[in-house]
Amino acid sequence: MAQIEQSDKGKKKKGAQKKMSIHVDFTPMVDMNMLLITFFMLCTTMIKSQTLQITLPTNEKIEQQDMNKAKESEAITLIVTTERDAEGNVKRDDEGRPMNVVYYYEGQPDLTNVVDGKLANNNIHKEAFLGNDGAVQRGIRKILHDRNKQVLEKIDKLKVQWRNKEFSPKSETNDSIYQAKAKEIRNDSTLTRPVVIIKATPEASWESLIGALDEMQINQISRYQIDNINQVDSVLILDYIGKNGK
Repeated sequence: MAQIEQSDKGKKKKGAQKKMSIHVDFTPMVDMNMLLITFFMLCTTMIKSQTLQITLPTNEKIEQQDMNKAKESEAITLIVTTERDAEGNVKRDDEGRPMNVVYYYEGQPDLTNVVDGKLANNNIHKEAFLGNDGAVQRGIRKILHDRNKQVLEKIDKLKVQWRNKEFSPKSETNDSIYQAKAKEIRNDSTLTRPVVIIKATPEASWESLIGALDEMQINQISRYQIDNINQVDSVLILDYIGKNGK
């Protein structure tokens, strides 16, 4: 509390102004501040951490006798690259986006049949990283979507239940149950699921590689890995460019 003390020391001339000293006690103010801090700490809702849910590769093992079968029927290899000019600068399209492309082939490459120095059974194709056109997938996304169609159909039904909070009225519990069930679907061995191998050419930018990893998340693909490009992959790409001129 504030106190006003009047000083009467010494003799004062007639009509002189009286001097007063003011003393303010801040102890109650400190107590009030501590009470306010305690109140806000107890009543404040902490911000929930916003994290990106990433579909990590599964740890499931494929038996040796199933390796060839998996490669032929389920394997798809993506080779990402970035188109560059003669000086090594990244080419851009009319909208200013880097020209990142992806070559892909399913199963194993066939280099046995060569006619006039060209592969007769080259099964490599070229696609671009394109977003959806409404609800229609385009580019490499459509290829991966069709290969993982069974998983995506089940997860789409699961998303409807998640949006309606059918798992739990609490958002956190509802989210955790959805994530657990989605993981079970992605790792369900009874469903047809692709095994994706991602490779990058020396010309590829980091953006092209990240774009391929993004497609794994969008298409809910759990079985994928990053590998080094080899001589066979280079031969396939060169043969494709030789036939198509680009």
